Amino acid sequence: MQLKTMRAIRQSMLGGPEVLELVSMPRPEPRATEVLVRVAAAGVNPVDWKTRSGYGGIGKPPFILGWDVAGTVEAVGSGVTRFAVGDRVFGMPEFPSEAGGYAQYVTARARHLAKMPERLGFVDAAAMPLSSLVAWQALVDTASVGPGDRILIQGAAGGVGHLAVQIAKSLGAYVLGTCAPRDVTFLHGLGVDEAIDFTQQDAASTVRDVDVVLDLVGGPVSMASLPVLRDGGLLISVPPFTDLVPIRTAAGDRIRVTDILVEPDRTGMEAIADLVEQDQLRVRVAHVFALEDAARAHELGETGAARGKIVLTAGAWARMPKIQSSVRHTIISTKCGAAAPQKETS
Repeated sequence: MQLKTMRAIRQSMLGGPEVLELVSMPRPEPRATEVLVRVAAAGVNPVDWKTRSGYGGIGKPPFILGWDVAGTVEAVGSGVTRFAVGDRVFGMPEFPSEAGGYAQYVTARARHLAKMPERLGFVDAAAMPLSSLVAWQALVDTASVGPGDRILIQGAAGGVGHLAVQIAKSLGAYVLGTCAPRDVTFLHGLGVDEAIDFTQQDAASTVRDVDVVLDLVGGPVSMASLPVLRDGGLLISVPPFTDLVPIRTAAGDRIRVTDILVEPDRTGMEAIADLVEQDQLRVRVAHVFALEDAARAHELGETGAARGKIVLTAGAWARMPKIQSSVRHTIISTKCGAAAPQKETS
């Protein structure tokens, strides 16, 4: 017997983590071309707490946050041919519109989802979509990275950054990445060619002839990245509030400068799933919280202290992945630590 109601984390006003409330509400039903997903886990991203605070683009509350989802198809709407009931799926539906991932059930357009790799568990799968799609769409769709290209990733150990390192390496690139001292060994484990401790080395003064800079930090980092690029190089700035006008002025005709906004992408998700199956892409999960602890997850995320992705689970059964990732550091925790000295702001 299918439930007609579900638990969800909804907010009725903008504000701090305390506005996130656990509620009971009607379960959605799939429309034409949609599937109903029983959510096992939902990823938590910086855009979530920015939207919660009033800096997102989904309008006024009430709304349900969450775009990264992983779970099982519970029902299919008319016209759906890609999935059947029981399929394990993951994706980033509807972004930047409301998707409602912080819930036990969510409806999504079938083409916003992909089948989960067999080797991936729900927690790891929920941690991947938004971050890996940012990296994929930046490096593949925007920069057309190929063998031998030199790529500098600013903030390479963060949620997007560590996935971007692996994607760039899978494309045959030579990868340099900035990070805090504690993450140098971690980046080398991912295959980065040069891990740059930003507290000891200024990449802008020591690195040259880079083809692409992927800036995941923002602020003055984008401007400081211009000297490292070769003539005709490309700077991709991901953080949403970076003013690109002065950067483009400084770059002149020598360097191309662009921002990027991730979008739902079935083709990208399927390519990401293939990399997972080939053991070329693994996600670093730092903390796992129960759905009802979403406010605590936000508190931790905003400190910048999490060394990896944060995930919410909608059921205890979702906590057990099929295969443990070698870069996994899962902690069932509600405690917040000290802020990291460098973090992604995307």
